[in-house]
Amino acid sequence: MGVLNLTPDSFSDGGRLSSVEAVVRQGRRMLAQGAAVLDLGAQSTRPGAAMVGPEEELRRLLPALRALQPLRREHPQLLISIDTFEAAVAEAALAEGADWINDVRGANHTAGAPGGSLRDPAMLPLIARAGCPYVLMHSRGTSQTMDALAVYGDVVAEVRGELQAATAVALAAGVRREQLIWDVGLGFAKTTEQNLELLRGVRGLTNPDQPADTFAYPLLVGPSRKRFIAMNPAPAPASGAPPRCVPWRWRPEPGCCACTTWAPSPRWPAWLRRLAEAISSGPPVAGMQAHRAAALRC
Repeated sequence: MGVLNLTPDSFSDGGRLSSVEAVVRQGRRMLAQGAAVLDLGAQSTRPGAAMVGPEEELRRLLPALRALQPLRREHPQLLISIDTFEAAVAEAALAEGADWINDVRGANHTAGAPGGSLRDPAMLPLIARAGCPYVLMHSRGTSQTMDALAVYGDVVAEVRGELQAATAVALAAGVRREQLIWDVGLGFAKTTEQNLELLRGVRGLTNPDQPADTFAYPLLVGPSRKRFIAMNPAPAPASGAPPRCVPWRWRPEPGCCACTTWAPSPRWPAWLRRLAEAISSGPPVAGMQAHRAAALRC
């Protein structure tokens, strides 16, 4: 999955795609590098980002979405994902030919919010009607509050539990099981150490009653230049104090490469990898082009 940020304030490349022509060039480049999905986002979700509202999000999004449609003639397998937590944006994008919705609040867990979640209440009924694939991403709070909510006893178990709870709500709303894709939400209400623990313990997201190499739902993993990639866990000091993280002295791409080349291995059976730069580190996602209306297990 190649990321196309249509915002002026994204954390790594805000403003870089400032024209429709630039979006199409970058999309074409990512497809040539092996991307199977292009993920368009018009609302920054970096820590501290301001909410722009559905109208501004659509103003940024729809011209780019329309301009990318002709690429399907050259790349009939192309899937277009829309990164939004606004049901109005999702509905308009699906009407313009988007294939699925990637919702950073799909598995949002926020104490005190109605129903314990900040998910748009109109989103699940829309997804059920549309029958499209839907990414349930784990998060807590908003861009302004999420860093303070990175408190876990067992991050793998708690993220799994909150994904399972969100899945149950989606199924009760009429979303079909085969529409759902899980995303652990790297960087969303997680510290660097917690992100690394999720990567190490990704098998803990499987159902304990299933074989160890089987996921209940396809898994999307999105390192995509997030700040934990640029932090290198240093060895524990001789005093026995816990390990600390220190910045890497180079660009984040090597860390993204490390994550994504690990993704298809037996240790980390991720189904899809989300990157700000497409990297040809493995075979294309098999079978994704077979049906744009339903999520497929690979």
